[in-house]
Amino acid sequence: MMYIVDGEQPGLFGQKHSNRDYNLADSWGKNQFNSSFPASLVAYMCSKNIEPVYLLTDKKNNVIHGFISAEELLGINPLNENAYYSFEAGYYPYEKYYSAKKREKIDLVMVNRETGFDVSGLEVKLTTLPDSTTKDSLEADYGSEIVVRSPTILFLACSMCACFDSPEGKNKLHDILNTIGAEIKNWSEKKFVLPHYEAIKKAVLAVSSEICGEQTPLIIQPIWKTDRTLTDLDENCLDVFVWSNLSVIQMCLRESNDDDNISRNQRTIIWLYKMLWDFSLYGKFNYTDIVNELAYDYKTDKAFAISGKLTNPLMRCEELEKPRISKYEIKNIILGNGQKLLRPERRFDAYLVSHPEIFKL
Repeated sequence: MMYIVDGEQPGLFGQKHSNRDYNLADSWGKNQFNSSFPASLVAYMCSKNIEPVYLLTDKKNNVIHGFISAEELLGINPLNENAYYSFEAGYYPYEKYYSAKKREKIDLVMVNRETGFDVSGLEVKLTTLPDSTTKDSLEADYGSEIVVRSPTILFLACSMCACFDSPEGKNKLHDILNTIGAEIKNWSEKKFVLPHYEAIKKAVLAVSSEICGEQTPLIIQPIWKTDRTLTDLDENCLDVFVWSNLSVIQMCLRESNDDDNISRNQRTIIWLYKMLWDFSLYGKFNYTDIVNELAYDYKTDKAFAISGKLTNPLMRCEELEKPRISKYEIKNIILGNGQKLLRPERRFDAYLVSHPEIFKL
């Protein structure tokens, strides 16, 4: 059903061309909003010449901060007439690196309408600040929980494979990965894999160090900050952080390990190694088989989660403590009274629906 809200056509800033029709109520559901609003937040920040904070790694695999333009992030200026926002879509440049029972979709694919080419494929994580582990901390110590789904690791692996996409590159990757892959006789059994975990991690970090000059954006993480009572948005409430593909590896490594078991985070590193190992041998890896056979007693819909206490040291900066977009600018991003079509099933939706005054001032 198509809606006109109070005589206005609902929409989101910057999205002139998209596979979501914001005249339809279904386009404002919780899953849709959590990726479409962040895309428009990036576009809005671009219009104000505010660049997202970029988390990337150096040669020693330390997480460092920089800034990234919207055009570099998305592969095209988000306000360009040729920018097409394709949500929950396949990202063709990565599909040659893996096989799977079904085509995996990434949260946001930007397409250049003039050429028809996919110019970026990105995961989107809309997160609240602070989370339950940091809500009683000083503002400088606030952090956001991030939940990383399994297909994100697929896209991470593909982005790394792209750096070795030649016969010489595959041989080089194989050499960096060492002989661990051949030494493990049964990848599905923890007892055969766990003794090799430290060597697996070391090899993955060696690959990361080798390609640190070629890292690319992978996760867009907008934050929305609440006040100390957790009942209202903070005056300065919105900003965007971007994780490079290699910084996601560092996110995964921020946990204490159990020497007698394989944790979700360790499993993620094992998945990544196996994907890279198979690519170095065959030029492609079977994503479905790796994830299902290397489950290690966990469900496979989620790779891992990291709490705000652990993300804060990686994200800590002025922009985290004082986000650059105020709550009174949200009305410039959600257009045509689109907020009235939101279904407050998640907290950010609920805040917007229960605080109509920010759309009037």
